Amino acid sequence: MTVEDIYGRLKQCTGVTTDSRKCGPGLMFFALKGERFDGNEFVRGALEQGCPFAVMDNAALYDKDDSRMILVDNVLSTLQQVAAYHRRALGTTVIGITGTNGKTTTKELTAAVMSTTYNILYTQGNLNNSIGVPLTVLGLNARHDYAIVEMGASHPGDIKELVEVSQPDFGLITNVGKAHLLGFGSFEGVKRTKGELYDWLREHGGTAFVNRDNEHLQQMCAGLPLIEYGKPGQDGLSVEGEVLECNPFVKFRWRTAGGPWHTVQTSLIGAYNVDNALAAITIGLKFGVSEENASQAVAGYKPQNNRSQLTQTGRNSLVVDAYNANPTSMAAAIENFDMIKAQDKMLILGDMRELGQVSADEHRRIVDMLKQKGFETVWLVGSEFAAVAADSGFRLFADVDQVNKALEQEKIKGKTILIKGSNSIGLTKTITNL
Repeated sequence: MTVEDIYGRLKQCTGVTTDSRKCGPGLMFFALKGERFDGNEFVRGALEQGCPFAVMDNAALYDKDDSRMILVDNVLSTLQQVAAYHRRALGTTVIGITGTNGKTTTKELTAAVMSTTYNILYTQGNLNNSIGVPLTVLGLNARHDYAIVEMGASHPGDIKELVEVSQPDFGLITNVGKAHLLGFGSFEGVKRTKGELYDWLREHGGTAFVNRDNEHLQQMCAGLPLIEYGKPGQDGLSVEGEVLECNPFVKFRWRTAGGPWHTVQTSLIGAYNVDNALAAITIGLKFGVSEENASQAVAGYKPQNNRSQLTQTGRNSLVVDAYNANPTSMAAAIENFDMIKAQDKMLILGDMRELGQVSADEHRRIVDMLKQKGFETVWLVGSEFAAVAADSGFRLFADVDQVNKALEQEKIKGKTILIKGSNSIGLTKTITNL
């Protein structure tokens, strides 16, 4: 059966599902495989629950006499091809967003800005991988004016795979940094992979939104039509902006070339988020959102999912940024925390995972930065920090359980605390003891 044939059957459905627990009438079931499950084993159950069709790739479980079963070589590949076909069929303008840090916040801010004026489809949560992107694209319908698709990567070729599904007309790379080096092999590998978005735009007549202040991106975007944003005082910017204060929430101002300044008080923590806000505003203005609506949307955005959130407990103020961590984002978080005006600061930092051979050097740089900033109350969590910080004077913990035992005994009070580390370290488990 061809992709076009499968798409024809999809049009008879109300949607798709890859979760056997969420099957029902009208949904086409794609029987994906995982490390611990095989969706093919749930095909018959999905059909019994009312799914009109099920796409599968296990011939041993296929019943040729059941016209509801669709046998393909690879279900994931088919899901992606059907999504790409759907994207072409609708022709909706797609804005693709990737980057080492800030892509989810930028996507959320862009969606907030664009939604003031248009009906927008955008990536929900962090569904930005080989499964999440096609599912997002398949959520498109004729009522959507634009789609904003976030794309993540941890290995070479990941973005190439995702742009072939989403087929963006416009693209934004927030930045490139040292993350997932175990998968990419090197920082150059990160740049090549993220740059696959630019490669797609070059090959298909697309346009890139680019931060003028990022030297790496400036090199990578050569040969592309550009819409640029950045710090004030540079010719040719569509939008320019600068930080006014971080105490702890970011306040900034921005304007178009020659236009009046707009001052925006955000609920975002971290001066680095101004770049994300400027990107969202630049995209919105390109598509006709008013300057007032853009400012109001950014001001009204509330971060979630442990991304630069301020949490007030009964005893302390917590800056929680524990969704993920890499050398670039860790350094930026520490730099910003240093700028916050607070009497009694504390940092609880967890290992940065997936750095491969450079892990020791990068953790050592963070320890040196903490010393240089003069922070005194620092708790470092995990074996990577322990390997390089034995003589730092900072407290070391093997895991979050040890941290919680210490917190239960010491009852920390009256502090402003930065909590940051790779999600797998589990630092959010400390919040209840703070």
